[in-house]
Amino acid sequence: MTDEILGERPIEYFVKSWTMIPSSGGVFKVTVNDEVVFSKKEVGRHAEEGEVRTAIMKVLDTLRPVDFVLPEK
Repeated sequence: MTDEILGERPIEYFVKSWTMIPSSGGVFKVTVNDEVVFSKKEVGRHAEEGEVRTAIMKVLDTLRPVDFVLPEK
């Protein structure tokens, strides 16, 4: 999953920094700009492939200027 997110170069246009915080007890939570976009505890399961990336992109879409087009991979 890390490669799926961190390997997404166009996302970097709108991300100032990445922070991954190790935890214990099966906790897995992803936040973007202090907004929780995925919480294993809240949904009761681990994220499916593409789910976290989609959630991150949803938030970033609100930050993107209307006329900005992400470059193709």
